[in-house]
Amino acid sequence: MQKREFKDQVYTILAQLVKAMANAHRLEIIDLLSQGERSVEEIANETHMSVANASQHLQMLKQSNLLQIRREGKFIYYRLANTNVLRLWKDLRAIGMDSFAEIGRLVKDYRGAKNSLDAVNLEELVTRMESRNVVLLDVRPEQEFEAGHIPKAINIPVDQLATRLQELSKSKQYIAYCRGIFCVFADEAVQLLSAKGYKARRLEEGYPDWKLKFAAKDIL
Repeated sequence: MQKREFKDQVYTILAQLVKAMANAHRLEIIDLLSQGERSVEEIANETHMSVANASQHLQMLKQSNLLQIRREGKFIYYRLANTNVLRLWKDLRAIGMDSFAEIGRLVKDYRGAKNSLDAVNLEELVTRMESRNVVLLDVRPEQEFEAGHIPKAINIPVDQLATRLQELSKSKQYIAYCRGIFCVFADEAVQLLSAKGYKARRLEEGYPDWKLKFAAKDIL
């Protein structure tokens, strides 16, 4: 094999990987699956796609070895192929935030409307969790919390928060977190808590970011 042929083949294969991710729906699927495995029906529901459309996107990601499957009876569950896919998504997200000011403006505008601009980053979270007055609130669905969560967090899904406020104390400070930077559950939680007189801020990142950064270090 000549040098040119070798390079052409390598870069063509890599371009196929990029092509597999070059779709808004498929990026959202990767973001969703960073929380844990899902069936095609669950993914379709979360992303507001038809099952047929979601299945096509999943097959393209699987063909590029970005996803793996697990069969259970008649059901097929999809998950990220490995931690490197999660790192790839995190790096792509970071490059997008750095390269396109519009993304930052969209995040700022949305959080401004939800009163959640004053976010806590992961490093600050570690320090704040040393205080007994700070409570880490996971507002993702229970299924995602059970699949993995930041230590010491309590789980109240955002759609249950309004009816479970009596479980919380206004003498505490709450840090709400969800799936990640582009997830809106934590913003909705902060908006609700603030309106009801609770002290609340959102975590800038989400559980997958904590897992990549701290899980192996037994932080918190």
